[in-house]
Amino acid sequence: MIKIGNYSVDVIESGRFGLDGGAMFGVVPKALWERSYTKADEKNRIPMAAKALLLRDGTNTILVDTGNSPFMSEKEQSIYGISFDQFSIERSLAGLGISAHDVTHVLLTHLHFDHVGGAVVTNDDGLFPRFTNARYIVQTEHFQYAQDATPKDRASFIASMFMPLEEHKVLDLVEGETEVFDGIFVERVYGHTKAMQTVRITSGNKTLFYPADLMPTGAHVPIAYGMAYDNFPLTTLLEKQKYLPRIIEEEWIVVFEHDALRQAARIVQGVKGPQLSDDIIITEYDN
Repeated sequence: MIKIGNYSVDVIESGRFGLDGGAMFGVVPKALWERSYTKADEKNRIPMAAKALLLRDGTNTILVDTGNSPFMSEKEQSIYGISFDQFSIERSLAGLGISAHDVTHVLLTHLHFDHVGGAVVTNDDGLFPRFTNARYIVQTEHFQYAQDATPKDRASFIASMFMPLEEHKVLDLVEGETEVFDGIFVERVYGHTKAMQTVRITSGNKTLFYPADLMPTGAHVPIAYGMAYDNFPLTTLLEKQKYLPRIIEEEWIVVFEHDALRQAARIVQGVKGPQLSDDIIITEYDN
């Protein structure tokens, strides 16, 4: 755990999965991305984490993203190599003394299944918000897009994972760049999917940044390393060029949501461009 202003900040592991390495690194050749990240398996998948943030200030208990759903079909779980054997959101929260009922807010960067899948549970009566006392926060523009996405990323939006939030009237929509809580800021980006929101927690000269799929792993720090999953790859490139100088100058801690090899790091200016500095462990795990 680290402290930023009034907030204690933890990284929550919600499960592991795998995605095609080529899709994760777009035009970057396999020889380069395997050297930057890790070797692919026999299906060309690379290991992915689905990390959430847990922010506590004594009044609010805020979760940022929720990982994958354990209720996806066996076929879908097999395709994506989804596993909760090592980590689950319930066990990670319990390890910090937190139950689902303690969460007051869930801040969703976007509504792709690997970010919102843990937001909903199912039982014989239907689909319900997992965090029963929480308000769920997402960008208005993104919520509208998720219901009628383009063919490029339509398959990544599974309505049963987020529409129950609206049906149960626990969804709060926000507009653009805003301070959603004291010291917690969200900003829209458009390269990966329309109006995804990044999350920044800041106090004084200390800042933690959660870029979601703008930089899903530490290997995506170099400007040209983007995903084929991005709707607008050149926009992603420009957005990284906007953020990285400030990240470097102000020495932000960056949490990489999908990085199975590291929790967080600072970024420095190298000879060939932005690069990782030393890895940072925010939350220790027994397993």
